[in-house]
Amino acid sequence: MTKPTTQYTKSGRLSIAYQVLGDGPIDMVYVPGWVSNIDLMWRNPELSDFLVKLSKQVRLILFDKRGTGLSDRVTELSTLEERMDDIRAVMDAVGSQKAILFGHSEGGSVCALFAATYPQRTISLITFGVFAKRRYAEDYPWAPTDEERQEVYDMIETSWGSNEMDLASLAPSRSKDPIFMEWLASYFRSGASPSAALVLTKMNTQVDIIDILQNIDVPTLLLYRTDDIDVKVEEGKFIAERIKHSKFIEFPGNDHLFWVGDAEAVLREMFEFIRLGHQQQVFDRVLATILKVGFQTEDRVNITRIEEKINQYRGTFHSDDSQYVTATFDGPSKAVHCALEIRGMLLSSGIFTSQAIHIGECLISEESHVGGSANQLSSELWACANSGEILISSTVKNLLFGSGVEIIEKPDLDHLPFEVLAVKPENKRELKADVEVQMALTPVHNYSFLENVLQSIEEHLTDEHFGVELLCKEVGTSERQLQRKLKRITNKSPNQLVRSVRLHKAKELILQKNVIVSEAAYQTGFNSMSYFTKCFKKEFGYPPSQIKEL
Repeated sequence: MTKPTTQYTKSGRLSIAYQVLGDGPIDMVYVPGWVSNIDLMWRNPELSDFLVKLSKQVRLILFDKRGTGLSDRVTELSTLEERMDDIRAVMDAVGSQKAILFGHSEGGSVCALFAATYPQRTISLITFGVFAKRRYAEDYPWAPTDEERQEVYDMIETSWGSNEMDLASLAPSRSKDPIFMEWLASYFRSGASPSAALVLTKMNTQVDIIDILQNIDVPTLLLYRTDDIDVKVEEGKFIAERIKHSKFIEFPGNDHLFWVGDAEAVLREMFEFIRLGHQQQVFDRVLATILKVGFQTEDRVNITRIEEKINQYRGTFHSDDSQYVTATFDGPSKAVHCALEIRGMLLSSGIFTSQAIHIGECLISEESHVGGSANQLSSELWACANSGEILISSTVKNLLFGSGVEIIEKPDLDHLPFEVLAVKPENKRELKADVEVQMALTPVHNYSFLENVLQSIEEHLTDEHFGVELLCKEVGTSERQLQRKLKRITNKSPNQLVRSVRLHKAKELILQKNVIVSEAAYQTGFNSMSYFTKCFKKEFGYPPSQIKEL
């Protein structure tokens, strides 16, 4: 069949590529695993046939998550929270208020978090070969060890998208088919560059959604193959025990890719699950990140300033009392960065804060009052915070990887059912509060800093002489600080980031604006076509002349 039209929508500052297929009565969002390329999906007969058959039952929405395929790769490190934002952005772009989520492998982990966080936008959850954790632990022994993950990192760095990557382990039943294996290698190469694939793999190593499984309250179908090498069937049984209303199905075979092997059996189970027509529910309990902010003042001006910061980070201000302000967020990264900004803002006025952040199931009333055990636990966590501290629970920590936030261990508090940690300071300086010398932490808001950097780069896209010196002046930092911060947040040097932003803008001009290659290069600050072509190929894995063909 002719592949659907590829379109773009914005998730924050990034462009996310998506396609829509079919016009069924309900929506389904398919979230691929690891890396993807929604254009190259249609070059494989089995995968395209599977998707077409699905689209006869639903309106099928496909997309490449940030960092993969046809979507932007400007910032390499991303959190599960940001990937949820990509799902929401694509749903909004196509006018989907509520959808079935279908996630494969790591894509299923993101879908699970989305279903817990946004149950009001989730009809049901279907996953194939999903894992709850990607790092060995005594309570989750099926995940790879650190040594095994390092072997994967090494293979990506030296043999990305080749036979040495042992891609046959993903689809053993097709390992002797050279046409299929060549397509699979090409699919991975087009889905991510070696550096992007490495960062995505390291991100997946840190995935840990065990603590949120109990908060998934939508009908869930968990699909696995008995002898899958990549994700063990025991992982599915572990997950099924923790998700209410879940149905576990085990298929014979060893393929990790759902569309090979006995794909018809997979489709039959999915169709049966979809046909059940799950009753629409009204959810008064949702998974939320709770922030408690306490400070020694009853000044309404400062409470108003705190509320403004909470709104800036898409949080919801709920209440304030004699001890603290309470707010909720749909992700831990937003809550932590908001807490850092609040601390810095009040510290500049000589006001010390003690803050705590926990994630769990909340009961939110019509009057916007927050209740439930997670709210009580966040209050108990806040009571343990010293002046100037931001304490977080281990549940929050497990979802922060890729956010640029560093954390430090705290002594265990036996009365709390989780490990307690603190947001690590970047700089320390002694300040006096009353007669006591206390330690205050100078916050670094990575998201705001990166936004300023990207805005500066975009404002100088056509200036071939724009470089680190001017960038430092515009964002108000030294070259050394700029190097260090960008390396930690994006894993790129300033020059690499400038070049990457320009290349992605050039790609966008060619794809969306039909600008010719040479003009796109000129409009993004490249005066040498040979240098532009060389950089483009290194960034995306193919020359600019092949964009539309691919």
